[in-house]
Amino acid sequence: MAVDGKWEIVINSPLGAQKASLDIATNGNSLSGTQTAQQGSGPLENGKVDGNAVSWSAKITNPMPLTLDFSGTVDGDKLSGSVKAGSFGSFPFSGNRTA
Repeated sequence: MAVDGKWEIVINSPLGAQKASLDIATNGNSLSGTQTAQQGSGPLENGKVDGNAVSWSAKITNPMPLTLDFSGTVDGDKLSGSVKAGSFGSFPFSGNRTA
């Protein structure tokens, strides 16, 4: 399942709904791209694709420096899964392809 493109996601965290934009490209089983969010922006790291399953890490700086570990599933133009925020636990996320 192709995950390439631009996505808008919402992370349902204890701090409320956190929005982020993703620009994702794949090469074989590797996933790369960037995440842009109010909490911090930068490159996606450790990205992997396996069928319609995807995973990556992204660093944020606000409210504190933290690495978020995403794992999810692509279903057409929809993306959903969970994000692990270190010792703060895991939260659901979902989004849609915009381009």
